[in-house]
Amino acid sequence: MSAMASLAALGTSTADGVSVGVPAVEAGGVPGAGRVLPTRTELAAVLPWPGLRRGSTVAVHGSVSLLFALLSKATANGSWAAVVGLSGISLVAAAEAGVELARLAVVPRPGGDPVGVIAALLDGVDLVAVGGTRQVADSDARRLSARARNRGSVLLPFGPWSGAEVQLRCADASWQGLGQGHGYLRERAVTVRAGGRGAASRPRSCRLLLPARDGTIGVPADEPDEVVRPQLRPVAG
Repeated sequence: MSAMASLAALGTSTADGVSVGVPAVEAGGVPGAGRVLPTRTELAAVLPWPGLRRGSTVAVHGSVSLLFALLSKATANGSWAAVVGLSGISLVAAAEAGVELARLAVVPRPGGDPVGVIAALLDGVDLVAVGGTRQVADSDARRLSARARNRGSVLLPFGPWSGAEVQLRCADASWQGLGQGHGYLRERAVTVRAGGRGAASRPRSCRLLLPARDGTIGVPADEPDEVVRPQLRPVAG
């Protein structure tokens, strides 16, 4: 079965063979303009918006777990997502991270026209994650980002992408679970660093467990979910 034929299974088809997952364009407007798709509170804190803004391009570097973290909240709240060109991903890991598999389309091998497949998905799916980014020419990457803006979808390239508004990377990774020569790797704490251009030019970061011991996404135990501001108190002068 061809990639385009398999996409038709998403539901009511358009001429491109995919269902309409993004809001309809209002007169003279952009679908979903100004709206955001929900994401984890910790990730929203490092993004320039309170979630994943429709029409944006957010590049993810080096961590499939971070990609799943971005997809989890939105798919759990009813949005559709697609992953293109990432043949080695684990759907078990995606489900453990909170991704709603019933709303996830996977196109591991998009064939001879990956740009066309990505463009068609941007017409009908809320979030589109893209692997093999080094094989996409910069001119095509810019056109796909422009298409995401026009359609009100979120483009999530996994790797370098010309014109991405936000760049997300994992750093300072530390694994837990190993003892003195025994045990298993149980969880990984990382610092998620965000940068980019425009509203994302100010560097931001947060600490997450990617993954936690049960495969989900969490916050390290020694780091509170929310930053508590210290209370001022009078001292003897």
